[in-house]
Amino acid sequence: MAIGLNVEQPEETCSDENCPFHGDLSVRGQTLEGEVASTDMDKTVVVEREYDVRVPKYDRYMKRRSRVPAHLPPCVDTEEGDTVRIAETRPLSKTKSHVVVDVLDDGGE
Repeated sequence: MAIGLNVEQPEETCSDENCPFHGDLSVRGQTLEGEVASTDMDKTVVVEREYDVRVPKYDRYMKRRSRVPAHLPPCVDTEEGDTVRIAETRPLSKTKSHVVVDVLDDGGE
């Protein structure tokens, strides 16, 4: 089943209803890339993105980061340090409104 993004479907199958590949969760809106910072929660990862913000007073750039909680379907296999692509969905909980759709880089392996 295609989800509307240019990503490959995982080889594993799952029975998660909040999986964009095997369930009925639709993706819409933004797609973001970042590094997995935490996998401590159940079915949730925290994806951290770093970006530069210009400070006009000093005519320099400052690093900022944002941490986005995202749903991790069982069919997508990821660990801390991996670079992943996440897509926006409907709200899944109080803080989660993104889902992991692709693993881009296995953190140095």
